[in-house]
Amino acid sequence: MNPLTLKPGSTSHSAYNLRDTHAEAEERHTLGVLVDNEPGVLARVIGLFSGRGYNIESLTVAETDQLGHLSRITIVTVGTPAVIEQIKAQLGRMVPVHGVADLTVEGAHVERELALIKVVATGEHRVEALRMAELMGARVVDVTLESFIFELAQSSAEIDGFIDLMRPLGLTEVTRTGVCAMMRGAKSTG
Repeated sequence: MNPLTLKPGSTSHSAYNLRDTHAEAEERHTLGVLVDNEPGVLARVIGLFSGRGYNIESLTVAETDQLGHLSRITIVTVGTPAVIEQIKAQLGRMVPVHGVADLTVEGAHVERELALIKVVATGEHRVEALRMAELMGARVVDVTLESFIFELAQSSAEIDGFIDLMRPLGLTEVTRTGVCAMMRGAKSTG
């Protein structure tokens, strides 16, 4: 075979074959981070991710302990096991952080996300949207002659599935809260 007719990546000697064949697969992890509820903490946590080129798929934060002035940040991120370990170690070393839990590896946990989904439909599509919403456990929170807004609190995958069902029926807008997660049983994440 003439070297000029080789397809990129077709040989291990090709300059186009730059992928590391020994690279670890990326995994999705849900991290629970207990922090002081004070100005700038969230910015510092986010800065850790952006400064190192890590991506955040989902982020939720709220005060969870008024007396202790603590907030809980739930972060969903993707990375190799080594990257996830590095993220957890770096978060754990931050001063306002009281604890970091990797819910994905620490045991069974519950994840939920809230979504509001707007569907503009008439006729058969309107009837089908209502039927699908009932089957999926979505509540109608607003209705007009032309549209519905459905509320769905499920796992991210179930919300993705509902959105896919609504797309051909007149889906026009989606807003999502991000993942909230908690360990099952007596064990606590912080």
